Amino acid sequence: MHDVNDELVFVEDDGPWSDKDGAACPWRILVVDDDPGVHEATRFALANIIILDRPLALFHASSGAEAVALLRVTEKIAVVLLDVVMESDDAGLRMVDIIRNELKLANCRIILRTGQPGQAPEAETITRYDINDYKTKSELTQNRLFLTLTTAIRSYDQLLRLDATRRGLEKIVAASNQFIAEQGLQSFADGVITQIAGLLGVEPEGLVCCAAAQDSPLVNGRREFHIIAAAGHFRALIQRRLCEIDDPRILGQLMMALKERRSLIEPNNITLYFAKTPAEGFAAFIDSARPISEVDQELLKVFCTNIALCAKNIELVTKLRRDAFFDRQLGLPNRTALVCELDQTMTKQESGCALAIVDIDQFAVANDLLGHDYGDALLKATAQRLGEHLPANVFIARLGGDAFAVMGPKISVNGETIQACFQTPFVIEGVHQPVSACVGITLLESGLRSGIEYIRDSYLALKQAKTAGLGQTVLFSQELGSAVRERAHLLRDLRLSFEQQQLFLTYQPQIELSSGRIIGVEALMRWRREDGALVPPESFIPIAEQSGLIVDMGRWLLQTALQALQRFRVVGCTDLRMAVNISPVQLRQPGFIESVSEALHLTRSRPADLELEITESVAVGGLEPVIALLKRLRAMGVTVAIDDFGTGYSSLAYLDKLPADRLKLDRSFVRALERDDNGTRIARMIVVLGRELGLQVIAEGVENQKLEELVMALGCNETQGYHYGHPMQESEFIAWHARYKGKQA
Repeated sequence: MHDVNDELVFVEDDGPWSDKDGAACPWRILVVDDDPGVHEATRFALANIIILDRPLALFHASSGAEAVALLRVTEKIAVVLLDVVMESDDAGLRMVDIIRNELKLANCRIILRTGQPGQAPEAETITRYDINDYKTKSELTQNRLFLTLTTAIRSYDQLLRLDATRRGLEKIVAASNQFIAEQGLQSFADGVITQIAGLLGVEPEGLVCCAAAQDSPLVNGRREFHIIAAAGHFRALIQRRLCEIDDPRILGQLMMALKERRSLIEPNNITLYFAKTPAEGFAAFIDSARPISEVDQELLKVFCTNIALCAKNIELVTKLRRDAFFDRQLGLPNRTALVCELDQTMTKQESGCALAIVDIDQFAVANDLLGHDYGDALLKATAQRLGEHLPANVFIARLGGDAFAVMGPKISVNGETIQACFQTPFVIEGVHQPVSACVGITLLESGLRSGIEYIRDSYLALKQAKTAGLGQTVLFSQELGSAVRERAHLLRDLRLSFEQQQLFLTYQPQIELSSGRIIGVEALMRWRREDGALVPPESFIPIAEQSGLIVDMGRWLLQTALQALQRFRVVGCTDLRMAVNISPVQLRQPGFIESVSEALHLTRSRPADLELEITESVAVGGLEPVIALLKRLRAMGVTVAIDDFGTGYSSLAYLDKLPADRLKLDRSFVRALERDDNGTRIARMIVVLGRELGLQVIAEGVENQKLEELVMALGCNETQGYHYGHPMQESEFIAWHARYKGKQA
């Protein structure tokens, strides 16, 4: 076997194996995963592999239900490679339950695999069953997969041999299940003595000791061992040093087994060595009033191998419990632990409690500017500050990132007490640093609501708080929840309307001020519900952007608008450019330029026919990628307009760097011209700025002759607004164009 360490991209197979020409019967491996790539990669990784002189035959299932159906009709499955999360978050664990308890398949080995390490199985669930191993998919390189399968198949083979030799196998499997369920090493060690005695049919008279930690002090040049479990007349020695045993025979046997890392079988006693790791293990001594038969000696060797795996599983359970309920970085309970705590509180019907989610303001910015070490130090300082300033009966957890949860009596969990934690500057890397946080709070009410629902409500309140500014606190209300539900319903209806092609475009003309001729048209998306009511774009466009639906909607808009442009030209509306609004979400999508090229090709349009209108928000999240993308578009011949300039996060540096052809003066500044208020100065400055940068300036929202004269005097090159034409559907625009051309003639 080659030592290949490339990560597996988890495989599919040819189906059930059948004997051919007397070939060695293969080990049957069942691969259960909902990702076809996993099946294909596993098949590739295990091709032509021989384990214990036998080939492998892979069986495949893409769901827990499919796997159970296959297990009902297929015998001698040696190992199940089982994905934890499939059709549901606990599909893999429920399948383990069926394998062990319903199908009664005690011998087949189960190896849990997951691609989501943060979603570790519940420790109580995993300890209840006989599970061979638990690995993340990234851990299972080809070599490690081979080693893991070899260990599991060897265990399976030994169980089969033991089953055929003696019914004592039932005791061994029962012992395995018991040991996995034990909480801690001492309970595990007690079970070892009891089960060995049970296999031999003698009273439990023995003791178990384990090797000292590698960093423990040396005594007379060697590590000291301690007795962690004992039975019968040895019980008084629990927690004592091994050297305190006054029976030279027992002491000598245990010391030899520990020193030489091997089991010792004598006619009337046995000392078994269990290797947890190559350098660490423990030994168990058992007295027997009768000679130990060869059969029993073989049984005990198998038992020793099996129990060594169980000892490793004790550590696995401990690790899973820690990962499932605690955040390693900060040592705080995690989201899973918080959900459990909330559910228990609701079960007890405790009243007067509250849940708050605390989010550090501008954490991402500080993390990027000052480095991840600074960010980690800030998180630890925040956890410490919350723990020091809030009462001991308050439950504090980390939800992820820079979000913390605080749950307890509402007299302690409220905006005032939590914000007080941030009044004093933090000391980060020796520097006093002011820190603020936004807080979303939900009052807990006794009833049938789950902890997850309360977390969701607190996040909604937190979102409102962060929208309001820095250091804000918002208490969740039913009105807030109703608004969120309304947005969810609006998104559902929008998605359905888009799928049913109920969206449509309107077109508003753009006029050159110096000549009065029509030079372009802007395509505007509209949504009319089935009842005939129009939904304002400012209501549904943000929701489409937040959900990502805007990507498909934008692609449709681009192609539909360019198709309309070609039809306009057929009826005499020539020399027009089509202006299309582009969302920042679309620009960040891989392949955006390719989608523009495709739309131009499908509609037989020239790049010069298209103008993309972008807003200043494209700069949020990084300006350099946007600059590179727009340069490529302009190199194709597509023009770019900056829409709504001056209403958002404008800056001279931003405007100077962004490749563009046209600057659109927002309608709010145009209206200010008529009122002659402060907006007039801003409008004049924007026009001058555009001219200095070599940009054409188009004024939006020109609704009358007076405004036309004002924007012309201001120096604008182009204009659009109700003074010339409302946004019109295709047939209306064609008719309007004919009338307008007639007036000009």
